[in-house]
Amino acid sequence: VVRRYSTQQVPKGTSAVTKLAAAGACIGLGAGIGYWVAKEKDTIPNAQDTRVLGSEIADLKVPAVIPNTDYENEAKPAYYNDTATPMHQRMEALVLDLQDRLVVALESLEPSRKFIRDRWEREDGNGYGISCVLQDGEVYEKAGVNVSVIEGTLAPGQLRSMRERNPQTANKLNANEEYDFRVAGVSVVVHPRNPYAPTAHKNYRRFEVYRKSNKEAGPVLAWFGGGADLTPAYLFEDDVKYFHQTLKQACDAHDPQYYPRFKQWCDTYFTNIHRDETRGVGGIFFDDLEDKAPEELFHFAYDAGSAFIKAYVPLVAKRMTMPYTLRERNWQLIRRGHYAEFNLVYDRGTKFGLMTPGARIESILMSLPLTARWEYMNQPEPGSPEAHLLEAVRTTTDWAK
Repeated sequence: VVRRYSTQQVPKGTSAVTKLAAAGACIGLGAGIGYWVAKEKDTIPNAQDTRVLGSEIADLKVPAVIPNTDYENEAKPAYYNDTATPMHQRMEALVLDLQDRLVVALESLEPSRKFIRDRWEREDGNGYGISCVLQDGEVYEKAGVNVSVIEGTLAPGQLRSMRERNPQTANKLNANEEYDFRVAGVSVVVHPRNPYAPTAHKNYRRFEVYRKSNKEAGPVLAWFGGGADLTPAYLFEDDVKYFHQTLKQACDAHDPQYYPRFKQWCDTYFTNIHRDETRGVGGIFFDDLEDKAPEELFHFAYDAGSAFIKAYVPLVAKRMTMPYTLRERNWQLIRRGHYAEFNLVYDRGTKFGLMTPGARIESILMSLPLTARWEYMNQPEPGSPEAHLLEAVRTTTDWAK
C-alpha cells in the first residue's frame, strides 16, 4: 500500500491535533499549509517535551541584526595577510575563526540553549578538535560546528582512495611509499526544528601530504577542499536563489568559473545514487583545489566560508516562526532519513574519518540528524508541496540566475 497524504479540507469538530493543522491552514503561510495529516496516531514521542507540536514558535523572536553576516565590509583578521606564518597555521586560525563567528550567528536566533564546546585531544597526541554542539533547542533540533586539526600517517586505504579519485594525485603519490598528512578543517551541519527551515552543511579544509622519510622538505601535495549546500524539506525558491546567489558572489570575486564549476560538482557529488535524487538543492563543492597560488586559494576559502553565514542563517530566521503540523514534521523526518543515507553510504569525509586510526567517532557522526524516519513506500500525492520538493531534487536548476 502506498501511503499518500490527504488533500481534503479539515472537517469541523475534530480532534485537537486536527484543529492545530486547521489553524496552520488558516494562516496560509508557506508550502503545505492547507493539507492535514489523516493519521493522528503517527506521533513522534519525546519524553522531555510534552508541549503541543509547533508551540515553540510562540517563544521565538527574529533579531533585528544577525551578527557576522556582513563579511565583505568587516575588517580582515590578522591571519588573512600574514604571509610570514606557515599556511597550515593560518588555516588553523581560519577554521577556528569561522567556527566562532558561525556559533555566534546561530546562537543569536536560539532563545533556550547555547552551544556546548567540547575540546578533545587525540590519544596519540597528533592533534585536537573542538566540537560545538547544540541539541534540543527551540530553533535547532541539532546543530554542530566542528573543528579538527590533526596529523598522522595515511592508512593504505586512504592513500588508495586519494590516488583513485585524482590522476594528478596518483602521479605525485607513490602507492608503495609511506606518507604523513596534516589537515585543518571546519565541518558544519545544522538541522533546524521547524520543517520549513532548511538543513545546511558547510565544510572547508586544507590538506597537506608529506613524505614520511623527508617531512622536513615540506608537503609534496597540498590542496583546499570544501563547499556548502542546502537541504530543505519544503521548497521556497526565493530562499534557494538567495543561498546560491550569495555563494556565487563569493566565488565570482576570485574566479568567474568557480561557481558554475563548483555548483555542477556539488550536484554530482551530493547525490543519493540509489534514489536517483540529490541530497538537497545544492550549493558549491570542490576538492583537490590547487589551480591557483596558495595565498589566493586561502583568501577564497575565507570568503566562501564567511559567505555561508550570510547565505544560510537569515533563511533560518525567516522560516523558524512558521506554523507547522504533524504532516510537515513527518515529511521533514523522512527527508532527514535520506540525508543520513548519503552521509553513511557516499560521503568521502565520513569514510576518511572512519578509516583514520584514533578517530573521534562522535565528531565524525555529528552530521547525522537527532531524529529521522523511514516509511515503507512513502509517495507524496502529485501536486503537493512534498512532491514539489522531490521534483527539485530530481532535476538540475540554475538557481543563481
